[in-house]
Amino acid sequence: MPITIYSTPTCPYCIMAKNFFKKHNVSYVEKDVSSDQEAAQEMIKKSGQMGVPVIEIDQEIIIGFDEIKLKSYLKL
Repeated sequence: MPITIYSTPTCPYCIMAKNFFKKHNVSYVEKDVSSDQEAAQEMIKKSGQMGVPVIEIDQEIIIGFDEIKLKSYLKL
């Protein structure tokens, strides 16, 4: 199941989400919306949000770092 996290380097919730994925050995693709304007536009189009993190799991969008939702989607 493909996972993409739209993030910025200084966002504390983005860091928490990436640490969560690492802790659970979940692979993901990171798109830094602070330096990649195309990724930023893609994130806004998919989520309607300008804030990060925006996490896409198998075409489902999670806004922010929501550990309960992530565990549910990933069946952890």
